[in-house]
Amino acid sequence: MTASAHQTSGSSAQRAITLARETLDIEAAAVLGLKDRIGEPFAKAVELILAIQGRVVVMGMGKSGHVGRKIAATLASTGTPALFVHPAEASHGDLGMITAQDLVLAISNSGESQEMAVLLPVLKRLGAPLIAMTGNAQSTMAQHAELWLDSAVAKEACPLNLAPTASTIAQMALGDALAVALLDARGFKAEDFARSHPGGALGRKLLTHVSDVMRSGEAVPRVAPDATFSELMREMSAKGLGAAAIVDGEGRVLGIFTDGDLRRLIEQGRDLRSTRASDAMHPAPRTIGPHALAVDAAELMELHRITSVLVLDAQGRLCGAVTSNDLMRAKVI
Repeated sequence: MTASAHQTSGSSAQRAITLARETLDIEAAAVLGLKDRIGEPFAKAVELILAIQGRVVVMGMGKSGHVGRKIAATLASTGTPALFVHPAEASHGDLGMITAQDLVLAISNSGESQEMAVLLPVLKRLGAPLIAMTGNAQSTMAQHAELWLDSAVAKEACPLNLAPTASTIAQMALGDALAVALLDARGFKAEDFARSHPGGALGRKLLTHVSDVMRSGEAVPRVAPDATFSELMREMSAKGLGAAAIVDGEGRVLGIFTDGDLRRLIEQGRDLRSTRASDAMHPAPRTIGPHALAVDAAELMELHRITSVLVLDAQGRLCGAVTSNDLMRAKVI
């Protein structure tokens, strides 16, 4: 490559870096510019949404439509029932998805989207409240709305000031602000979030109980306190838990014997042939209830550096056992 080519390549790279940094500056300024404009209309929008009996129907064309889909998804996952309806499709039948109990959140930077303008009189007759998120207070959409949320930006990050860039970032940020204010007003908690995300890591942690992952019945190794050491080892080997519970005649746990206890007995030179289960067990083992969260069992194991926990019912009887491997298989840890 010639020196001239190297220089051209270097200048192109530098321009790309410069434009990228300018884009981030412009978009960051656009978001921060919204801060001082958050006021009474925003608070009224939250109140209006909380008061409706139906759903928030988000609408928008083009890039605003893509933003609208994301806002609808965020609202739905944080306690506010919402869906996205495409304005063009609404004119061809999908308007039937909107009822008088719903609220429409319309998004358009200019506020003059033709597809939305066609729907405004129909929405008015339907009786569904309209919140307009737009950068133009004098626009047709803003004028028809009960509330106007100002999403105006000084300029787009696009060097031509044409492609929606800073304006869509501002719309998305304003939508997130609305979702956060609503979830707080509803008292939405992590457990509620998990219920709408059962397939995610948080959902598994907050929805999976010990009873969902524990071994139960004959799969749980157990012996009587007078069991011989040979019987104890056969039970442990057969069930493959690496431990066995020592229980009384009513199934109440007296102690536990683990692979670690076996190593310690051998190191002590104990006569294992004459040893009974009650002599070898470790009393007062760590236990947990079947209705506890599986993640609590994981924390208990980590805290005490153990690999299994016995599960006791409300009467203190053995009803199961859970190991770190069980929790890993359930993707709790």
